[in-house]
Amino acid sequence: MEKGIREILIGLKRPLQIGFGAALLTALITLFMPNYYRSEARILPVETKNLGSGLGNLAAAAAAFGVGVPSADGGDANFVDILSSRWMREALLKTPFTFKARSWRFGAEKARTQTLSDYLKIKNLDRGVKEVGALISASRDLKSKVLTLSVETPAPELSQQVAQRTTKLLETFVQEKGRTRGGYKAAFAEARLKEARDEMALAEDEFRRFLDGNRNYLASADPSVRIRGARLEAELKLRQQLVMTLAMNREQALMEEKNDIPILNVLDPGNLPIDKSRPARSIIVLLAFFLVSAGSWAWLNREWIRERLLDAEDEKTVTPETEKI
Repeated sequence: MEKGIREILIGLKRPLQIGFGAALLTALITLFMPNYYRSEARILPVETKNLGSGLGNLAAAAAAFGVGVPSADGGDANFVDILSSRWMREALLKTPFTFKARSWRFGAEKARTQTLSDYLKIKNLDRGVKEVGALISASRDLKSKVLTLSVETPAPELSQQVAQRTTKLLETFVQEKGRTRGGYKAAFAEARLKEARDEMALAEDEFRRFLDGNRNYLASADPSVRIRGARLEAELKLRQQLVMTLAMNREQALMEEKNDIPILNVLDPGNLPIDKSRPARSIIVLLAFFLVSAGSWAWLNREWIRERLLDAEDEKTVTPETEKI
């Protein structure tokens, strides 16, 4: 028994040596891999009175900026699509950031002011959009509806600033680009009110010209004069009432527009990461050690493994008839 264990240990010595050498080489290689730092921002959309309809129209406006089709599990899921949209990524590529970064793995940190496009050394806009998509991820918790935005770059300050800038862009999109139902109603009411005022002014001019020659038209002996004067006066009153009604509707639509705009509560604006998020060098080294050791042992004992496999196949091919023979 002891002899068998000793033989096994002796057989493992060479593979372990090879695995240990591979682990050392992997450790040296991983030292030159850049560190990445992750900053996270958490956002809670607050439901308003008409948030459902507002987000529905918000999704329609978002489609014009390359935002995907809204999800069916809730209106607030549109925010994830906005954070992942091409419009958002292009805006981030053009934004200048001031941060400290290393020119290489063991270099000294230097302050720099660059756009994200210059920092990533991207000349092709389509490729830049893909690169930003690899750095930024957004998710939504189905129960709490909290949006989590994660940004991972080689510079801690850059990760924080990109997360904060993305949050600001989302707020800007919601407040300025999001066209709600109240906004459409307010715009229509404003245009209709202007038309009604112009029509009222024309009615006033026509009635004034009539009164210039018929000041006491109600006491006129001519029935046609009385009828025309009554018609012009009724038309003017109708126009005045219409203007008053449209003005009230416009004010109501403006109030609905304010109520329809979704509100964003920023729970975490984006932290300044201290510890790196990747690479996990110890795990990489251990995996390299075990994989190379196992592969080396299999290669050094390939004849024994082949014989074992052939013996197993021979046992499977033995049938009861062949055993009787």
